[in-house]
Amino acid sequence: MADAPILGAAKTNKVALDDVAFGARFNGPLVHESVRAELNARRRGTASTKTRGKVRGGGAKPWRQKGTGRARAGSSRSPIWTGGGVVFGPQPRHYTFKVNRKERRAALRCALSAHADRGTIAILDPSPFDTPSTKQAHELIENWPARPGGGSVLVVLTEDQADVALSFRNLRRVSVLPSNNCGVADLVGAASLLISEEALDELTRRAKGEKALEGRPEAEQSSQTADPPAPDAPRGTSSEEATE
Repeated sequence: MADAPILGAAKTNKVALDDVAFGARFNGPLVHESVRAELNARRRGTASTKTRGKVRGGGAKPWRQKGTGRARAGSSRSPIWTGGGVVFGPQPRHYTFKVNRKERRAALRCALSAHADRGTIAILDPSPFDTPSTKQAHELIENWPARPGGGSVLVVLTEDQADVALSFRNLRRVSVLPSNNCGVADLVGAASLLISEEALDELTRRAKGEKALEGRPEAEQSSQTADPPAPDAPRGTSSEEATE
C-alpha cells in the first residue's frame, strides 16, 4: 500500500493512499487521449477570418474586361489581392471530443498512481495557515525533500480552504487548483503534487467512480433521501398531513 508524508509533521506521520486510485498501471495512450481532450476543451475557438464576401468594398470591377493588357479582375477583394479575403482561414469552432467516463476515470487513476510511484505526492496540513502567509508556504515547499530538482508543484485544495490557496498562489512554479477542477492534464504536467486530506478524499472518490452523495455530510444525505411531499398537498403542509 502506497503512502504519502505530511509536510511539516514528523517523518512517522504518513497517510495511506487508496490502492485502487493510487495503484493503477500507467496507460500512456489513455492518458494522452484524456490530456488532449482536456486541453482541447480549454481552447476558446474564437479565431476568425473574413472571406472575400465579408471584406468591405470590392463591389465594382477594377477595370474593364478587355483592352487594358492586364489580367482579368472582377473584384479588388480577391484573395490574391492585398487587402482581399482569406481562403480556408480559421472560423469559430469548438475543439472538444468525447472521452468515455470510464476512460477518464482510468486516466485519472494513472496520473495519481504515477505520483505515488515516484514519491512526488505529499499531504498538506492546512491548520498552520489560519491567515495567508506566502513566506510560510515558501518554506514548506523548499523543505520538501522529495521535490525533484525544484520542479513545478501543483497544490490541490478544496473550495473552503481559501486562506491556504492565498498562501501558495504567488509562489514561483506553483499552481493552485480546487479539487473539483483538477484534471489529468494538470496532474501530468506537475512535477510534484501537494494535496490536502479533504481534497485527497474527493480525488479518490472521482478516480474510483463513487457518487458524490457518499462524501457529503449525513444531514445533507438525509435531506436528499427524505420522502418528497405529496403532489396534491398545499404549501405549508407536510406529506403526513396531506395523506390524512
